[in-house]
Amino acid sequence: MDFTLPPLLTSLVDRGNGLLWGSVLIYLLIGAGLYFTVMTRGIQLRYFGHMFKLLGSSRQSNGGISSFQALSTSLAARVGTGNLAGVAVAIYFGGPGAIFWMWMTAMVGMATSFVESTLAQAYKTDHGDNTFRGGPARYIERGLGLRWLAVLFSICLIIAFGLAFNSVQANSIAQAMEQAFAIPTWAMGLVLMAVVAPIIFGGLKSIAKVAELVVPLMALLYLILALVVVGLNISDLPAAIMTIVRSAFGFEQAAGGAVGYAVSQAIMNGIQRGLFSNEAGMGSAPNAAATASTRPDHPAAQGFIQMLGVFLDTLVICTATAAIIIMAGPELMAGDENNGIQLTQMALSSHVGDWGGMFIAVAILLFAFTSVIANYSYGESNIEYLAGRRAPVAVFIYRLAVLAMIMIGSVASLGAIWNFADLSMGMMAIINLVAILLLSPVAFALFRDYEAQLKAGKEPVFDPSLFPKLVNKVDPKAWPKK
Repeated sequence: MDFTLPPLLTSLVDRGNGLLWGSVLIYLLIGAGLYFTVMTRGIQLRYFGHMFKLLGSSRQSNGGISSFQALSTSLAARVGTGNLAGVAVAIYFGGPGAIFWMWMTAMVGMATSFVESTLAQAYKTDHGDNTFRGGPARYIERGLGLRWLAVLFSICLIIAFGLAFNSVQANSIAQAMEQAFAIPTWAMGLVLMAVVAPIIFGGLKSIAKVAELVVPLMALLYLILALVVVGLNISDLPAAIMTIVRSAFGFEQAAGGAVGYAVSQAIMNGIQRGLFSNEAGMGSAPNAAATASTRPDHPAAQGFIQMLGVFLDTLVICTATAAIIIMAGPELMAGDENNGIQLTQMALSSHVGDWGGMFIAVAILLFAFTSVIANYSYGESNIEYLAGRRAPVAVFIYRLAVLAMIMIGSVASLGAIWNFADLSMGMMAIINLVAILLLSPVAFALFRDYEAQLKAGKEPVFDPSLFPKLVNKVDPKAWPKK
């Protein structure tokens, strides 16, 4: 049983994606990332080791949500369908060269993630239970004074994460379990609803605790298996890397005379799937970043930690999936039906035997399951922002809507859901990228303050009174005057 969009809506979605991704978003995304990289003098390279150092000292949170838990929550949303099915979709439609452009998106995206997450921390608000709320809606309203734009962003995020993205995750789980264990997609949808419901009804602390336990374990197990596959095919590794690089610039297709089209497809699919996977600049991860009690006590600290999330998601986990698929050989992509999670399953099975498909099914179950609950948490934060005093009722209705979309996604066709997710993601990203470009002087000032204190041998501490653009705009309960 498949759910498909009506023809007119399908046409509108396709046209919207063509406009956003073909003309606007790719240039804005890469341009913003390059700008942030230059203005921070290559922060992702100069402070690469510092990201790991901060992570090691981030577990204490005084009963709230720690920086490690916030990273786990954002990784729960990042590490999911995009890492297993998304990489396969990128390679199928864009060729192996799409992986190169996923890497490039992640490299510049690390600087973008730093800026948006630092801003989310600076403008976060106290929730009254040792946790905080924040994200683009808050820094758009508080920093830019544009309440209408903040509302528009929140609506786009709720549609994208609560509805479209959760449908995508449920779709991949259902397809993988059907192929590996012959479980009907509708039955898997019912199981997912039953498991997700008690977690999301438990609130953000419940979600953070689940993410902290599951995400590191599932990522480690998947990486170990990927390393085993690479080790078994180590002689093929140089050729696989050359295939990615040559395809990225059209050298593989030069003999066929289709260089321009091939390169454009590699770039578009690589950036689309890269953004879907690592979410840098989209405005999603800042919602998790804002919830954390940071150590050191400075907004930039969470910026560094969320920058690490982009690296782990795309440059580590997505690369592992790409290696599994490319080393399996091009013949696996011959059938039109193998353009998503099934391709990854078949590729791993070709390396390790039939159990490989079952392993991927279990991996996508865990990866996408945690993505569903993290995606929900982003939506809840924005529902609370929009609803104000009526938030409890609005959040309850939203929870029911999320469960319904999980069921719909489980039986939906892959293409319709991916296209809808691309459109909603693109609209969110444009609003957020414009906002963080306008607010970037604040993020740069916070970075310089953090860097100066670090070089002076001090543990960085944030004093809002030292920043003219933040005076009377930060929540004094979240950031008391030092």
